[in-house]
Amino acid sequence: MAGSKTNYSLSNKVKGFTLVEVMVALAIVAVALPALMFALYQQVDGTGYLRDKSLAQMVARNKLVELRLLTAARASLFSGEDSGVEELAGRQWYWTLSSTGTEVPSFSRVEIRVAEGEDAGGPPLYTLVAFMSADLRAEVGTGNGS
Repeated sequence: MAGSKTNYSLSNKVKGFTLVEVMVALAIVAVALPALMFALYQQVDGTGYLRDKSLAQMVARNKLVELRLLTAARASLFSGEDSGVEELAGRQWYWTLSSTGTEVPSFSRVEIRVAEGEDAGGPPLYTLVAFMSADLRAEVGTGNGS
């Protein structure tokens, strides 16, 4: 083995990543990861907002149905303001209802605002505007030609 020669040429070098290449890759990941996390957070936050708005819409529609039933039972329109708290999906929803007359006799404009918090200073999460008449008789005989 005394006569064997070890060949240390550059062409037989082991291929791999250098420290500089690894550091550049880590820098790119470090810049991209927070942007990706921010986009993901916005997506999740937007989904939560849509869920809350859908629930607030259900509360407003339920209040409108209650108002229609009361109007039909009393045969007169509600006028003025009212407010209260409803529970839906395990959460408290604060609503305000205002009913004002219109230029058309026996019609009123009803506005129902629903918020998640009790503070009235902020904008409501959902607002429902409807027009109601005191004449809420059910249609009888529909579909049979009468």
